[in-house]
Amino acid sequence: MKIQTLIADKRVHTISAHDTVKRLVESLNTFHIGAMVVSFDGKSIDGIVSERDIVRAMPGKLDMIEDLHVRDIMTVGVHTCTSDATVSEVMEMMTKQRIRHVPVVDADGNLLSIVSIGDVVKHHLNEISIENQALKQYVIGSN
Repeated sequence: MKIQTLIADKRVHTISAHDTVKRLVESLNTFHIGAMVVSFDGKSIDGIVSERDIVRAMPGKLDMIEDLHVRDIMTVGVHTCTSDATVSEVMEMMTKQRIRHVPVVDADGNLLSIVSIGDVVKHHLNEISIENQALKQYVIGSN
């Protein structure tokens, strides 16, 4: 199955590199998400920032949290995919790169959406369930 089916009605939230980490935390909480794409215009990808980035940035900096900006903790080398990528390809990328979020881009590299490990796992579990039901029907039909 293609990623385009997972992102059909999915909205991607972006944040500016100049925003504070405090605003980032508030946004992640408000939208109930684990990562945001860093973008100045909502189309280009400057980076990605996740809950994991926040946790990794905090040791030794808790007293500086008011002064930290997204640019200080974001990941710049962002792994992306297109909507034509398969769920299996994205799952493999997530596993190999040890990442939980993959922005989806068009042919020109413009941001379309984002796929999380939760989206991929949910799809995989649905596929397994459908396959399980088909096998049960086959076994029942064979008797």
